[in-house]
Amino acid sequence: MATIVVQTEIKATIEKVWEVISDIDNEPEFWKGTKKVKTLSVEGDIIKREITIAFRDQKCLQEIQLKPKKEIKAKFTKGILEGTKIITLTPKNDKVIMETSWEIKLSGMMNMFTSMIKNHIKSGTEQAMKSIKKEIEK
Repeated sequence: MATIVVQTEIKATIEKVWEVISDIDNEPEFWKGTKKVKTLSVEGDIIKREITIAFRDQKCLQEIQLKPKKEIKAKFTKGILEGTKIITLTPKNDKVIMETSWEIKLSGMMNMFTSMIKNHIKSGTEQAMKSIKKEIEK
């Protein structure tokens, strides 16, 4: 399992940050590793969806849980990726600390390549968070 943690500080209210990041249908706009998203169902606070990732256009299933103004938890339930991506928000004076943490691995026989993709996921996360910060602070 690869653990990745990336953090950024955004000069905005938590409401503004939440407005941008909780629009999960817009994920491909910021997260270049996600090419396409399709919501399959919504049951309470759980959103089940199919995403197409940039890695060989693989499709994965996810369960997303939104905890308003606090956290977005994405659990990979089927496909080449196994694990979670969690985005947390922490207010700090007139700013918000946004942290993305991954506990991820490639499934099945591809597991041996998990360490090779760790840096790729980390750089993609850094790029996504810079794009989100830029969008919010403009």
